[in-house]
Amino acid sequence: MNDSVNPSADSSTNALPESGGSRHRAIRSFALRQGRFSVAQRKALDSLWPVYGLDAADAPSDFEAVFGRSAPLVAEIGFGNGETLAQLAADQPQIDFVGIEVHRPGVAQLLLRLKERELNNVRIFCADAVDILTHRIADESLSGVNLFFPDPWPKKRHHKRRLVNPEFIGLIARKLKIGGFFHAATDWEDYARQMLEVLEGCDRLENAAGKNRFSPRPAHRALTKFERRGQQLGHGVWDLIFIRRDDRQPAIACNGR
Repeated sequence: MNDSVNPSADSSTNALPESGGSRHRAIRSFALRQGRFSVAQRKALDSLWPVYGLDAADAPSDFEAVFGRSAPLVAEIGFGNGETLAQLAADQPQIDFVGIEVHRPGVAQLLLRLKERELNNVRIFCADAVDILTHRIADESLSGVNLFFPDPWPKKRHHKRRLVNPEFIGLIARKLKIGGFFHAATDWEDYARQMLEVLEGCDRLENAAGKNRFSPRPAHRALTKFERRGQQLGHGVWDLIFIRRDDRQPAIACNGR
């Protein structure tokens, strides 16, 4: 497809500018750890990226043209190895999914999952989520955004790197359709409470569980192997689900945005 780019080439490191240019941000929410590729993963990048991959260019994507249909569009930010995203896509074929991930081995693993399960309702950006949301996804175009287990940056001096902050949530709120959802989950209670505070501060979003409350895990968010292992060790998991309010209501703002 014309909207694709090959991330396996050395010259296209995720199409992600690390310095300079209008997209440069002094603080990023991730550390780029590429890791090692298996033979199968490297072959997946070569052969499957042209099928599922999307270019991180400036103009908003025409997702109806990309998927060849008009359907609800849900983005997953930081999909890791793609386990949850592939399961969601298999369980909800009526929805189109856009996955955003910076780590290329994880992208390769998702490509393998999509091929194995013959899923056609997923496309992938290998780039910084903030850049993609800003430049490639139109305002009020998403039916939902999933953010499952983002890097908690547990050391206090690194909290500024946490992805969920007022500016990011303001961006999410702009991209959601009225009635669209933002669903986050974390196994770090400190981060969960910070997320809750930030989300409650955005007047464009309403807590689906009631003010200052966490949501129970919905059945459609399947447990990952990592999460099941954590539960066996007694670790908690906190889900937050917020809904985009109707802009026609008075006094709608999001952290000053």
